[in-house]
Amino acid sequence: ANAVMAEAPRQYRKDLHAERGSGARPRLVTVADLRQQAECVCDEVLRRREANVPLRRQGVLFRSSSHSDVLEIELARRGIPFVKYGGLRFLDAGHVKDLLALLRWADNPRNALAASRVLQLLPGMGPVNARRVFERLEGLGARLGALRELEPPAGAAANWPALVDLLTELAAPDCPWPGQVERARLWYQPHFERLYEQAHTRGGDLEQLTLLSGQFPSRERFLTELALDPPAAAGDLSGPPALDEDYLVLSTVHSAKGMEWDTVYLLNVVDGSFPSEFAAGRAELLEEERRLFYVALTRAQNDL
Repeated sequence: ANAVMAEAPRQYRKDLHAERGSGARPRLVTVADLRQQAECVCDEVLRRREANVPLRRQGVLFRSSSHSDVLEIELARRGIPFVKYGGLRFLDAGHVKDLLALLRWADNPRNALAASRVLQLLPGMGPVNARRVFERLEGLGARLGALRELEPPAGAAANWPALVDLLTELAAPDCPWPGQVERARLWYQPHFERLYEQAHTRGGDLEQLTLLSGQFPSRERFLTELALDPPAAAGDLSGPPALDEDYLVLSTVHSAKGMEWDTVYLLNVVDGSFPSEFAAGRAELLEEERRLFYVALTRAQNDL
């Protein structure tokens, strides 16, 4: 941490000194991709828990909220409880749920929740009209192809054919799984930009979901792993955890100021992520990245 700040062109000179003396040196771990990073962190978290370091004494930090997306899924898959500070959990984000709902409805035409969510993405389609469309579709045997026979509300008519084409294509038995998420994302993109503020900063989540889909052999397996709102998912803790619960803390560096853990894992320490790509070529922003990096390094009491 001292060495990081020593490189700052403007600073109030200060050096940290450990009262307990020197401990373990920080470890720099190189991995092939985000999936391997998530597996590595989970392995280490569980190993330390077995060595009597509780989950709550371990913290995972990252520069941007989206950097923990893949890790959150791996934590949930392994049943490791966690809370997240500084942004929504990946699967709680509305735009992620929207894209998954498209795939869920294509996979099961009788999924009323997914259908309602997808239909209401269209301008001019509210919850009442969405329910009517779904009920009429049920009356036609719940075949997505039968959507062509239905007349949508006038306000939704312009966007109706493209949605019907997408769902019919995805629901076809011979539609190959590779490329389905990207196809759905391309249809969803203009609606995403219309419905959500700062869509450009959230778009990385959708790209991440597309990349994640390539890790699964089928749509069924993918949707099973990424259930929209699983009733007992390990990572879906409702509200602040109770004091007697053990849980891993995930946090942006901004939200971690003033906090400390026995062990800290810092994700995505590569150019473009930390430091952020937005700081490239701008000295004042790069110095802010340096200060945040200093904060991250000094959150660890024993191991980094």
